[in-house]
Amino acid sequence: MLLERIYDEDLAQASYFVGCQARGEAIVVDPRRDIGVYLALAEKHGMRITSVTETHIHADYLSGTRELAAKTGAQMYVSDEGGPDWRYGDAFDSAVRMRNGHEIVLGNITVQAVHTPGHTPEHLSFLVTDGAQSTEPGFLLSGDFVFVGDVGRPDLLDEAAGGIDTRFQGAKDLFASLRDRFLTLPDYVQVHPAHGSGSACGKALGAIASSTVGYERAFSWWAPYLAVGDEQGFVDELLSGQPDAHAYFGRMKRQNRGGPAILGDLPALTEYTAEQVTLALAADSAIFVDTRHNSLVHEGTVARSLNIPSVAKAASFGAWVYDPEAESLPLLLLASSVEAADEFRAHLLRVGIDAVLGYITSLDGLELVIPKIVRQQDLDAADPILLLDVRSKNEYARGHLPDAVQLSAGRALWSESELPIEGTIISYCQSGVRNSVIASALRRDGFDIAELEGSYAAWVGARLFTHT
Repeated sequence: MLLERIYDEDLAQASYFVGCQARGEAIVVDPRRDIGVYLALAEKHGMRITSVTETHIHADYLSGTRELAAKTGAQMYVSDEGGPDWRYGDAFDSAVRMRNGHEIVLGNITVQAVHTPGHTPEHLSFLVTDGAQSTEPGFLLSGDFVFVGDVGRPDLLDEAAGGIDTRFQGAKDLFASLRDRFLTLPDYVQVHPAHGSGSACGKALGAIASSTVGYERAFSWWAPYLAVGDEQGFVDELLSGQPDAHAYFGRMKRQNRGGPAILGDLPALTEYTAEQVTLALAADSAIFVDTRHNSLVHEGTVARSLNIPSVAKAASFGAWVYDPEAESLPLLLLASSVEAADEFRAHLLRVGIDAVLGYITSLDGLELVIPKIVRQQDLDAADPILLLDVRSKNEYARGHLPDAVQLSAGRALWSESELPIEGTIISYCQSGVRNSVIASALRRDGFDIAELEGSYAAWVGARLFTHT
């Protein structure tokens, strides 16, 4: 048996390629939308992708299940658990809809669906048995059910998908799933989750790629509650201190349930000249994306551009500042080469941002403006109408500037009605990177934003220095 983990550092998301070498057949679990990596793996190992599935209706990225099935002819498998509100849409009519216990067979390998509600009502985990070695399952692809050191949060439906107090029943369902599904497995079963450290789908995810049932039974934070049957203590601890849910999660839920659009072969990106970019921006027919670090952006950038610094977090930051349900203009990227632009586009596709038109390799010949910055030494005299902390609520709770109001960067674009349209808003994050991202989007929407130089870290450092 072959089991390979494909990890996206941008979204802290893992998908899995499981193959039977004897039959040359493979299944992909929880694929992302840029599917080249799975096709390359199949070619490398001389396999055909015959099946594709996902653990649940994802909130943090756009699923590649339909894309991969359309490209390879693989059979789609999706959950049929959770009731009618969690049934996949008509775009999945050709999919096999699985209930608890359903088995997918690939040569010597059996992949069994296990209903593990809690994170979401329809959630499935997959027990994998390598029949060439054993008659018993040895691996659990746990999706967003069990992570290394944590479990999937049950409050996303409330936070991002319009649910009302679903978190409480979800937390109880998760307790039952751990008790009745997870902890009944042998300790040796390997656990391979769909997310790692940095994901907003849990509050204490480990950075290690995998675990075992025995390790989680012995050392996870939740194990003592299960050991004594303390459901309420588990619920209270699980629901406390969860990170902010990004607003774009609601769009991902809707699109993933209905069925993401199939892209097929992507058109080549066009390289633009400075004159062409200038004309497009003057006609308001495109949005410029400055992909540089905020320190360079602060030296001069294109007016009304979005700052999405580097490809490493392009999906995460891009989803904060560009909402395809509200914005119809395509994007023009600053990229060093067509290869860099293609990679940037691939990251954006993972969160359903499909409208990348082209790229330019330099700012030469473009008219630049200097974003408004407030120096630390000028902060006390600045007198803004609002001091805005765009970090998470957990960061804010650990310390913030006096009188600052918290609104996380991942929710700001969807919460503009909470911001004053008249007067200067001074915004900050921890180091300035996230602040530059969301400040660019708010400026584009007409807000007078001044970024605090060095953000919170510099503010704390200045006060420590003056007290030593």
